[in-house]
Amino acid sequence: MELGIFLNYDGAVPVAREAERLGFAYALAPEGFRSDAVSVLGAVAASTERIRLAPGVMQIPARTPVMTALAAATLDGLSGGRFCLGLGVSNPDVSRGWYGVDFDAPLARAREYVEVVRLALTGGPVRYSGEHFRLPPPGTREAAHLRAAPVRADIPVYLAGVGRRSLELAGEIADGWIGVFCPPERLAESLGHVRAGRARAGKGLGGFEVMPSIPIGVGDDPERAAEPLRPYFANFIGMGSRERSVYFALAVSMGFGAAAEEIHDRCHAGDRAGAARAVPFELIDRTSLVGDAKRISARMAEYAAAGVTTLGLTSLATSLDGHLETLRVAEEALRLQRG
Repeated sequence: MELGIFLNYDGAVPVAREAERLGFAYALAPEGFRSDAVSVLGAVAASTERIRLAPGVMQIPARTPVMTALAAATLDGLSGGRFCLGLGVSNPDVSRGWYGVDFDAPLARAREYVEVVRLALTGGPVRYSGEHFRLPPPGTREAAHLRAAPVRADIPVYLAGVGRRSLELAGEIADGWIGVFCPPERLAESLGHVRAGRARAGKGLGGFEVMPSIPIGVGDDPERAAEPLRPYFANFIGMGSRERSVYFALAVSMGFGAAAEEIHDRCHAGDRAGAARAVPFELIDRTSLVGDAKRISARMAEYAAAGVTTLGLTSLATSLDGHLETLRVAEEALRLQRG
């Protein structure tokens, strides 16, 4: 099992450099409230030499598939072939509210989207006739044809997903899966769905990247180490409509329904501090790495045994020094886990 780090844009370059020095496998850039992924990864590509780069994740409703392919090819060229493309369908409220894109048949759209991206990355003309994407459209002769950047046709594609059908789709059409809110004991169920998708494609799990996104907080006292993680959990659980939110549903399915209700209500009342306080430590502890290197190492061993290939760590430290210290504790914990 290897480690990855999700970057904050304001400290992305020094954090990525330190992660590379420590032997981390991936530097990933989230996309959403604070920054886009492409800009951050461009800066990191120019400042590192070996670490693999990936968005965690680029949101499918935000870009056309050809533009995503162009960005992927450009970042792959800038990084010397180190880029991996992480994609996610987002959620109904963000898709409609942010990008004005309907959330109808999101998985069918994602399947076609990936097909168009891969077609564009071959370097040939993009001619595609699907239910959701028709390129070029009727009456238009000009087809997209990527010539502006070096093109590597086999750039790995990783899909984010939470529900059964999204996990099966990742297994079927992608080269890896990026998860969220993943306690080790639930990974067996998740990977069962991934395997079902791999089986439909006539493949096994060999070479498939299993990368859950895991928040991390370091310190001698686990409960104090968990404090900076509370707003992160509150943000996801409180996002959008509770009827349509996969994150809200996931918290409920894990047995935290009452807390999820309070968190959601407080977020939508504008009380984000109260929402953060309402996040149970038990929820954080089940889905995060909190504590000192020894405690985190024991938890890493559970993830490794569950089939994780890369732990994608999300540091919620409040300073650059805090992020760098988190990296060092994580690297120490991994060395302890490996024995």
